[in-house]
Amino acid sequence: MTALSTALRICPLCEATCGLTLTIDGGRVTGARGDRDDVFSRGFVCPKGAAFPEVDADPDRLTRPLVRENGALREADWDEAFDLIAARLRPLIEEHGPDAVALVLGNPNVHTVAGALYPPLLIGALRSRNLFTASTLDQMPKHVAAGLLFGDAFAIPVPDLDRTDHLLMLGANPLDSNGSLCTAPDFPGRLKALRRRGGTLTVVDPRRTRTARLADRHLAIRPGTDALFLAALAHTLFAEGLVDLGPLAAHVEGVEEVKDAVRDFGPEVVATACDLDADTIRATARELAAAPTAAVYGRMGASTVAYGTLGNWLVDVLNVLTGNLDRPGGALFPLSATAPAPRPAGPGKGFALGRWTSRVSGHPEAKGELPLAALAEEIDTPGEGRVRAVVTVAANPVLSAPDGRRLDAALGSLDFMVSVDPYLNETTRHADVVLPPPPPSRSAHFDFAFNGFAVRNQARYSPPALPLQEGRMDECEIHARLILAVSGMHGAPPSAVDDLAIDTTLAKAVTQEHSPLYGADPKEQARLLTGGTGAERRLDLMLRLGPYDLVLDDLRQAPHGIDLGPLRPRLPGLLKTRSGRVELLPAPIAADLPRLRAALEAVPEPDSVRLVGRRHLRSNNSWLHNIPSLTGGSNRCTLQVHPDDAERLGLTAGAPARIKGAGGELTAEVEVTEAVRPGVVSLPHGWGHDRPGTRLGVAAGHPGVNVNQLLDGSLLDPLSGTAVLNGFPVEVGPAVAPS
Repeated sequence: MTALSTALRICPLCEATCGLTLTIDGGRVTGARGDRDDVFSRGFVCPKGAAFPEVDADPDRLTRPLVRENGALREADWDEAFDLIAARLRPLIEEHGPDAVALVLGNPNVHTVAGALYPPLLIGALRSRNLFTASTLDQMPKHVAAGLLFGDAFAIPVPDLDRTDHLLMLGANPLDSNGSLCTAPDFPGRLKALRRRGGTLTVVDPRRTRTARLADRHLAIRPGTDALFLAALAHTLFAEGLVDLGPLAAHVEGVEEVKDAVRDFGPEVVATACDLDADTIRATARELAAAPTAAVYGRMGASTVAYGTLGNWLVDVLNVLTGNLDRPGGALFPLSATAPAPRPAGPGKGFALGRWTSRVSGHPEAKGELPLAALAEEIDTPGEGRVRAVVTVAANPVLSAPDGRRLDAALGSLDFMVSVDPYLNETTRHADVVLPPPPPSRSAHFDFAFNGFAVRNQARYSPPALPLQEGRMDECEIHARLILAVSGMHGAPPSAVDDLAIDTTLAKAVTQEHSPLYGADPKEQARLLTGGTGAERRLDLMLRLGPYDLVLDDLRQAPHGIDLGPLRPRLPGLLKTRSGRVELLPAPIAADLPRLRAALEAVPEPDSVRLVGRRHLRSNNSWLHNIPSLTGGSNRCTLQVHPDDAERLGLTAGAPARIKGAGGELTAEVEVTEAVRPGVVSLPHGWGHDRPGTRLGVAAGHPGVNVNQLLDGSLLDPLSGTAVLNGFPVEVGPAVAPS
């Protein structure tokens, strides 16, 4: 019998980044439990983390590359796959230009070391402006708001959950999602602790979610009106003399301009549009101002709506006006161990929108990205500059983006397509080459992205729990060889990619006065780097250039992580605006406010129905629908309907309903529940596993329907290009007329 052993691993299955203790038996992972000694998660684990062994050993995961031959995909070796990429993709770029290729990055991309380190280099190698990511289906409004306010699209403040006295949460359900843009293992436990210490939790959501049921107050707002509600809170603070920036005042400009901007949004004025009582709105503002410390936090439900950027801007406006931005117990800016060392305070380059636009509809870029909802038209619209090839990395936009049918057809018309993905799914089935990464137990892990949103500063590194199997390739090497293939350097050693990244970074670092390596010899510093792979050497370099005087060996010697302490105030040092201050009313925001004022008059008809999405604890978008233990229970693709609406619309629990939107119609099973408010129905995101040519046996057995097919891609938040996935109108009725 083989001896059991254990290995530590940070869970890569959601943003909470919990520490796991894996059980290893016979060269495979057979169990997973929470790591009680993890400095951040302290033993917490959710059903997704507990299912790590199933995720790791999913028999539908691809084990070898696939290449298309005579219209069909077949297994190939790695050299053949990269030879084909180099032979097909590089000549296409040379003939039609770099914008003939689009790069699509999916959500799982930010959950791996390779996904964090190599896509920026791939973007540089392609030189294409056609970059599309999951951010324009999720969080881009927050990035844009942060960029405009603070000059840095990644300077996103998070609620100080462990010390705040009052949390106002909009469009977030962390008891199911585990949190988003707020990395907090055991988010539910932290909210319960907030209440135990006498704090207040207010949840604003059209659904009575598990999080809403935990709250002191649940405000069942009309979907899509969060920005109006927040503007009314700001109006009340000004009207009642409750604005108090405290020490923050020295670093903020534009307060009086914001006062004028929200003058038209009084509680009585917005009450009808939000379907909330004016006195309740006013009381919420007063409580926010009166709390010893407070934080306002908004997520998916407040981002993927028509006024997503305005709403996210107002979240931090309220944190500023109450003096809670950048102070303990309020909303603070995390400082990751791999973030650049802080620079001296002073003006920066600022943040710009619309530096270029998409070819067909003229959508402005945001943070270097174009709306993912526009990808299909960039492929299927003839003309100069048409996208002819697509590279996807851990992306399934056929399910995640609006109008998947059109995108499905468009992908089938491409000249060439490459996918880095462990599955043959609804999107990758169109690829000419599929490059499968190994299971997560066979890869190292460090949370480059999520440590930048963590509620406590810490650093944790997981080496691979198991060695690579024969015939498999490390995900970092896959990315490096892909970069070489598209850049005209096919055949060079993959280490050349990491060496170039290290040399470029060091050459810059030694010339910056605030850098820890200022004035050093870059060649000598490169020789000091440790690590058995190029990715580890790059991590070591980022730690050395970071704010905590750490090196990779420090993390190796602390397998449960290094606690770097609670979040601390960071202003004005992190500001990169042209003024060097928080610019509270940026010009693009001011220009978009008339659209919000117009919404005051656009109150839906009494009998209209609006659709919102929802999250499940046992799911993460479309990723985990192929894992048997995570199916069933509440993780079902049903249409949630309020009892009053079910009676009015002639719907019966368990019977099929027809849902029609601008992009098409669907049929889904009715679930009658008071969890949704009247006038609102809910379908979860990430389903629709019913297309031929995929290899997702479990998911195909419970396919559900693709809620995004109800959209035609025309509804976007104009500042961020984010698709409106929540709060849009639909028609609902019985799928079969009653006899």
